[in-house]
Amino acid sequence: MLLQNRTVFLNGATGGIGAAIAHVFAGQGARLVVAGRNQEKLDHLFGRLVELHGTTGGTLCYEISDPAQVSLALQRFAREHKQLDVMINAAGIMRDAPLGMIATAAVEETLQINVAATLQHIQFAARLMARQSRGSIVNIASLIGVVGNANQTLYAASKAAVIGMTRAAAKELAPKNIRVNALAPGFIDTPMTAAYPDAVKQKALATIGMGRFGQAEDVANAALFLASDLSAYVTGQILGVDGSMVI
Repeated sequence: MLLQNRTVFLNGATGGIGAAIAHVFAGQGARLVVAGRNQEKLDHLFGRLVELHGTTGGTLCYEISDPAQVSLALQRFAREHKQLDVMINAAGIMRDAPLGMIATAAVEETLQINVAATLQHIQFAARLMARQSRGSIVNIASLIGVVGNANQTLYAASKAAVIGMTRAAAKELAPKNIRVNALAPGFIDTPMTAAYPDAVKQKALATIGMGRFGQAEDVANAALFLASDLSAYVTGQILGVDGSMVI
């Protein structure tokens, strides 16, 4: 029970990776607050967590692209839960487009959700964790943010920003015993990637050294390592979860 008596805030909880993290963490005894933009999906997820793991905590529904809603939701968390041991920033969007076809609206939405909202959650977590002089922040970046990819310039830029803020925040927060790390998943089998044409999937599969797509649980288990005391002396790291994928 690596997360027994630990309070975890997980945004992007109803996505493929987010839901896997929720189940893995709940199985390790975490008190979970799952956040997202769809209350019905959050209620279903949390109900399953209670049914399967006896989870305590709750849900927080807000629009992560709206800084004002994010601020109000974080204030509510602070009032109701007070303690924060682990922050997982799993919310994100991907808007693929050729370089010359990237719309201004897509730029604004992607940078707001993937970058600005992640920073807003890190700032909040740092303030709350500083009171107890410990904590772990785990950001979900992407292999694309490390190496780039054709038709994903905007997404790559946003995830590269997440990597940069992870490393910078880790240096700033280390004296407070707050660790900040990120995961950089490769091609993970989730509802998002399930919509890709078979030809695209086969082309991607050919680039993966281990010969299989990653599962959401692969990312969740890596997140567990970074969230728990197993990584007590690890900070500022970008951990690839990609099966030796070469783009």
